[in-house]
Amino acid sequence: MKTSLSAPVADKQPLQCKAHGTKWIDDYAWLRADNWQQAMKTPQTLPEPIKRLLQQENEYFSKVMADTETLQQQLIAEMRGRILEDEDSIPDKDGPYEYSYRYIKDAEHPIYLRKKPGSEKEQITLDINHEAKDHDYFDHDLVEHSPDHKHMLWSRDTTGAEYYCASIRDLDTGKDSQYTIDDVDTAAWADNTTLFYTRVDDNHRPNRVFRHTLGDDPALDRLVYEEHDARFYCSVYPSASKSFIFISTGMNDQDEVWYIPTDNAQSPPVIIEPRSDEVEYSVEHQNDRFLILTNADNAIDFKIVETPVHAPARANWKDLIPHRQGSMLRSLEVYENWFLFFVVENALPKICYSNNDDNIRSISFQEEAYALSMTTGYEFNANTIRFTYASPTTPDQTYEYNLENSKRVLLKQQIIPSGHDSNNYITRRITATSHDDAEVPVTLLYHKDTVIDGSAPCLLYGYGSYGSSIPADFSGNRLSLVDRGFVYAIAHVRGGQEKGRSWYEEAKFGKKINSFYDFIAAGETLISEGYTAQGKITIEGGSAGGLLVGAVLNMRPGLFGGAIADVPFVDVLNTILDDTLPLTPGEWSQWGNPIESEQAFNDIRAYSPYDNVTAQAYPPILVTAGVSDPRVTYWEPAKWVAKLRDTKTDDNVLLLKTNMSSGHFGKTGRFAELEDSALSYVFAIRVAQEFSVQ
Repeated sequence: MKTSLSAPVADKQPLQCKAHGTKWIDDYAWLRADNWQQAMKTPQTLPEPIKRLLQQENEYFSKVMADTETLQQQLIAEMRGRILEDEDSIPDKDGPYEYSYRYIKDAEHPIYLRKKPGSEKEQITLDINHEAKDHDYFDHDLVEHSPDHKHMLWSRDTTGAEYYCASIRDLDTGKDSQYTIDDVDTAAWADNTTLFYTRVDDNHRPNRVFRHTLGDDPALDRLVYEEHDARFYCSVYPSASKSFIFISTGMNDQDEVWYIPTDNAQSPPVIIEPRSDEVEYSVEHQNDRFLILTNADNAIDFKIVETPVHAPARANWKDLIPHRQGSMLRSLEVYENWFLFFVVENALPKICYSNNDDNIRSISFQEEAYALSMTTGYEFNANTIRFTYASPTTPDQTYEYNLENSKRVLLKQQIIPSGHDSNNYITRRITATSHDDAEVPVTLLYHKDTVIDGSAPCLLYGYGSYGSSIPADFSGNRLSLVDRGFVYAIAHVRGGQEKGRSWYEEAKFGKKINSFYDFIAAGETLISEGYTAQGKITIEGGSAGGLLVGAVLNMRPGLFGGAIADVPFVDVLNTILDDTLPLTPGEWSQWGNPIESEQAFNDIRAYSPYDNVTAQAYPPILVTAGVSDPRVTYWEPAKWVAKLRDTKTDDNVLLLKTNMSSGHFGKTGRFAELEDSALSYVFAIRVAQEFSVQ
């Protein structure tokens, strides 16, 4: 995939860097604007030379991809045709009301509703389409009604920088409070007039918890908790019983939880168990006890313990669901008479539950690969849950499940308006053997008419960081590739938790390279088993998945026909050396601290994609970025592209598309975001066709 068009060339402004006695030159460090914090909130303030280069890259991208516009629009139409435009959520009862949301034809955003059970009369509590109409970017986050159903807290971000502004709406009048609360991250109602919320600081770190009284000036809000360790982030959430507000502060491998009783919201928080190295825990409340999901006492795949509310410290923790290696406990939910937990074994999920006896029941399925999610309702005394089942071939099926008699009722089946026959598609789960004999699960989706003889193009997706597992779920968008003969593959590489906590631990610190070898092994296995051929695989990953893409491109560029790196975390060494950036201190428990540790410095430097670009041929690459992105700052992909252009020996296309008015998650709105998917798929299709722009 080549072009005769001239690509932008970034200026070199050599900056000498030094750490642990090692010196190196960074030619493109100037792309990190000195006013990056201001530019994140107000992109127009980006320094002119940087802005000019990003705009030149966007213009080059538009010219190279101009003749794919028709195909992009065709893909968008196909994807939109799989979305039910008029759709209601399943109502969720809370006392005198049922709460739900609705999408209507041509609307990008949901409308939030409520009504009294049995009544046909609905009240619109919040119309996001109305709120978003004057904004190019609009993302809403919190939508939380008060216990007495008279008020609603809701928040929105209009830049993509993830600084959310919150308002409190009077649900009788439909009007918002005259004041707003800025920079809100999480929030929870304690009672009808008291809110607790976390606020991010100038470095975009949620490190303070405030208490707000309805009607008061937010400037008078009482600081309840402040986290002074920059590695830790705070959040607040209510117990399912609504008896407590929990303040959780934690990082990747360490937690600390405090509680405040909601019947005495003015009281100071009480600690459950002080933080200690590598001990993680989260807390729920049931009657006279706290239930805790934890990895304490070497429970690497986690266990559930109980402890008295009046004496919650670790010394009093008693095993309720003991640790079982290889059976990863992912989450804990609680009702008054039940507790439920989510388990993953060998990359397959199941839901387990008990009514506090020794009989543990479970919900699971028999497909080779599938996804499950579970939701509990507002009402603490319930005996039913909802779960959603899906697979790469099967659209979402939402069931109500009776915990007392194990009966399930199908409440909702995802409708594909343009039509979908699951029998036309095949889902497989295969295994790739990595460099150290680790067995890597790979989920496949392809059309039944696709010939498996090595001739099919393939899109191989991966992530592999932070313990985040990729579910084998349904995506209508993917069908636009699969219907064109692609094999869609997901490599469940180390760094996720698909095979238990050890699957994550084996890709931390100096072991991060295992993720890259796993991904390469997945590609090689797809080739050896005839699903595709060398040079026919386009790889894709976003954020830390972009690190995966960048690293394997340096290691094995000839294995792949193309690459898509979405907001990629590729300037790893410089970012983790910069403790002023929003996420950096909290990242040290994932990658190591290269400021203090020479070993961590050497480990990161050995694989950081930006630092390991070499004079070799790379396949065609599409890179995306967002100026307002606080997670992967825009200069990481911009620097990487500049260095690749200057260093690589091929003439394959290298494209950088920067969204000048959004952040990490691209465009907002259920239809607008299809443009990003269509762009990636068009690029993959062009790679498969070896299309040339002349």
